[in-house]
Amino acid sequence: MKEYFFDTYAVIELLRESHSYAPYLNEQIRITLLNLIEISYITLLEQGEEAAKRVLGWCKEFVVDVPDVVIMAAVTFRAQNKKKSLSYADCLGYAFARQHDLIFLTGDDAFNRMPGVEFVK
Repeated sequence: MKEYFFDTYAVIELLRESHSYAPYLNEQIRITLLNLIEISYITLLEQGEEAAKRVLGWCKEFVVDVPDVVIMAAVTFRAQNKKKSLSYADCLGYAFARQHDLIFLTGDDAFNRMPGVEFVK
Protein backbone atom coordinates (compact mmCIF):
# COMPACT_ATOMS: atom_id res chain seq x y z
CA MET A 1 0.00 0.00 0.00
CA LYS A 2 1.36 3.40 -1.01
CA GLU A 3 1.62 6.19 1.53
CA TYR A 4 2.36 9.75 0.55
CA PHE A 5 3.86 13.01 1.62
CA PHE A 6 2.06 15.82 -0.21
CA ASP A 7 4.16 18.80 -1.21
CA THR A 8 2.63 22.26 -1.51
CA TYR A 9 1.98 21.76 -5.23
CA ALA A 10 -0.03 18.60 -4.58
CA VAL A 11 -2.20 20.16 -1.87
CA ILE A 12 -2.89 23.25 -3.98
CA GLU A 13 -3.93 21.03 -6.88
CA LEU A 14 -6.29 19.14 -4.56
CA LEU A 15 -7.79 22.44 -3.43
CA ARG A 16 -8.19 23.51 -7.05
CA GLU A 17 -9.98 20.20 -7.69
CA SER A 18 -7.47 19.28 -10.38
CA HIS A 19 -8.45 16.25 -12.42
CA SER A 20 -4.91 14.90 -12.18
CA TYR A 21 -5.04 14.82 -8.38
CA ALA A 22 -8.53 13.32 -8.03
CA PRO A 23 -7.08 9.82 -7.42
CA TYR A 24 -5.39 11.16 -4.25
CA LEU A 25 -8.49 12.66 -2.62
CA ASN A 26 -8.81 9.83 -0.10
CA GLU A 27 -5.12 9.49 0.72
CA GLN A 28 -3.75 10.54 4.08
CA ILE A 29 -2.18 13.98 3.71
CA ARG A 30 1.12 14.72 5.41
CA ILE A 31 2.80 18.14 5.20
CA THR A 32 5.30 20.18 7.19
CA LEU A 33 4.70 23.53 8.83
CA LEU A 34 6.54 25.17 5.92
CA ASN A 35 4.07 23.59 3.48
CA LEU A 36 1.20 24.85 5.60
CA ILE A 37 2.60 28.38 5.39
CA GLU A 38 3.02 28.16 1.60
CA ILE A 39 -0.47 26.70 1.11
CA SER A 40 -2.03 29.42 3.25
CA TYR A 41 -0.11 32.14 1.41
CA ILE A 42 -1.07 30.88 -2.06
CA THR A 43 -4.69 30.59 -0.98
CA LEU A 44 -4.59 34.13 0.43
CA LEU A 45 -3.27 35.50 -2.87
CA GLU A 46 -5.72 33.55 -5.01
CA GLN A 47 -8.89 33.57 -2.91
CA GLY A 48 -8.52 36.06 -0.07
CA GLU A 49 -8.19 36.03 3.68
CA GLU A 50 -11.33 34.08 4.59
CA ALA A 51 -10.42 31.22 2.25
CA ALA A 52 -6.87 31.22 3.61
CA LYS A 53 -8.20 30.93 7.17
CA ARG A 54 -10.42 27.99 6.16
CA VAL A 55 -7.54 26.23 4.43
CA LEU A 56 -5.24 26.89 7.40
CA GLY A 57 -7.80 25.33 9.74
CA TRP A 58 -8.27 22.32 7.48
CA CYS A 59 -4.58 21.69 6.73
CA LYS A 60 -3.05 22.17 10.16
CA GLU A 61 -4.16 18.69 11.24
CA PHE A 62 -1.90 17.23 8.51
CA VAL A 63 1.32 18.81 9.82
CA VAL A 64 3.93 16.29 10.91
CA ASP A 65 6.67 16.73 13.50
CA VAL A 66 10.06 17.04 11.86
CA PRO A 67 13.02 15.69 13.84
CA ASP A 68 16.49 17.20 13.64
CA VAL A 69 17.80 14.33 11.53
CA VAL A 70 15.26 15.20 8.82
CA ILE A 71 16.21 18.89 8.98
CA MET A 72 19.85 17.98 8.44
CA ALA A 73 18.93 15.65 5.58
CA ALA A 74 16.89 18.47 4.02
CA VAL A 75 19.64 21.08 4.15
CA THR A 76 22.17 18.56 2.85
CA PHE A 77 19.81 17.65 -0.02
CA ARG A 78 19.30 21.34 -0.82
CA ALA A 79 23.05 21.97 -0.85
CA GLN A 80 23.62 18.98 -3.12
CA ASN A 81 20.94 20.26 -5.51
CA LYS A 82 21.57 24.01 -5.30
CA LYS A 83 21.48 24.41 -9.09
CA LYS A 84 17.80 23.40 -9.03
CA SER A 85 16.76 26.31 -6.76
CA LEU A 86 14.63 24.08 -4.54
CA SER A 87 12.71 25.71 -1.70
CA TYR A 88 13.36 24.81 1.92
CA ALA A 89 9.78 23.54 2.16
CA ASP A 90 10.31 21.18 -0.79
CA CYS A 91 13.62 19.90 0.56
CA LEU A 92 12.19 19.36 4.02
CA GLY A 93 9.19 17.49 2.64
CA TYR A 94 11.32 15.36 0.36
CA ALA A 95 13.72 14.50 3.18
CA PHE A 96 10.81 13.65 5.48
CA ALA A 97 9.29 11.40 2.84
CA ARG A 98 12.58 9.59 2.22
CA GLN A 99 13.26 9.10 5.96
CA HIS A 100 9.74 7.73 6.54
CA ASP A 101 9.42 5.54 3.43
CA LEU A 102 6.69 7.74 1.96
CA ILE A 103 6.22 8.66 -1.67
CA PHE A 104 6.79 12.36 -2.32
CA LEU A 105 3.75 13.50 -4.32
CA THR A 106 4.41 16.55 -6.48
CA GLY A 107 4.02 18.21 -9.84
CA ASP A 108 7.14 20.32 -9.34
CA ASP A 109 9.34 19.81 -12.41
CA ALA A 110 12.50 19.93 -10.28
CA PHE A 111 11.52 16.58 -8.72
CA ASN A 112 10.55 14.79 -11.92
CA ARG A 113 12.37 11.44 -12.15
CA MET A 114 13.90 11.68 -8.67
CA PRO A 115 13.83 8.53 -6.55
CA GLY A 116 10.83 8.18 -4.28
CA VAL A 117 8.75 10.72 -6.22
CA GLU A 118 5.33 10.33 -7.77
CA PHE A 119 5.21 13.11 -10.34
CA VAL A 120 1.75 14.25 -11.38
CA LYS A 121 0.91 17.23 -13.59
